[in-house]
Amino acid sequence: MQGDVGITITGDMETPLKQDSTANGLDFLQIPRQPFTQLGYPQAHDWIQHRKATLRPWSLFLNSSNFRAPPGVTRLTKRIVKNIEYFQSNYLFVFVGLVIYCLITSPLLLLVVAASLGACYKVSQRHAKQELTILNHRLTLAQVYIVVGACSLPLFYLVGAGAVLFWVLSVSWFLVLIHAAFYNIDSVLCPGEDELNSLVMQEV
Repeated sequence: MQGDVGITITGDMETPLKQDSTANGLDFLQIPRQPFTQLGYPQAHDWIQHRKATLRPWSLFLNSSNFRAPPGVTRLTKRIVKNIEYFQSNYLFVFVGLVIYCLITSPLLLLVVAASLGACYKVSQRHAKQELTILNHRLTLAQVYIVVGACSLPLFYLVGAGAVLFWVLSVSWFLVLIHAAFYNIDSVLCPGEDELNSLVMQEV
């Protein structure tokens, strides 16, 4: 018998990369661990930036010389729509201001809100290290926030958050409607139109 034939194999062997166990068809549910501006909620960030960009000067918003009684029902409706479209960011800040006022004047509600936000911060830190699971189902960060919010609902009910929310919504709508009804937006968008209308009425 002939001797054994040795075969020499040369070359570098690459170890196949280990795929992430979470890589599957549901990757779009995972929230990247990035700064707030890239948290996976670009729409929310863009919305906030748009609100800041469309915020009208408060001196214009509160200019008393532009407050006039509505001339009629037809023009009143148009005036309200125009004001809401033009001052929508200012109206939003009014709503936020009322919410902050309620939190300051309701210590128990402020305490519950702080506890809920603290819990969200803690679970986000925990989620960054190890994803939470319930019944062998991995939760995304958004789902974890929903769980924390659901667990906080009984506390919000006990401190009367429902009544506070109703008060904030009612006062906000009242202030918005009063401002939108009596603020003459035409003097801002179409300066000089009021003088022209008054001259036309005098000639008639």
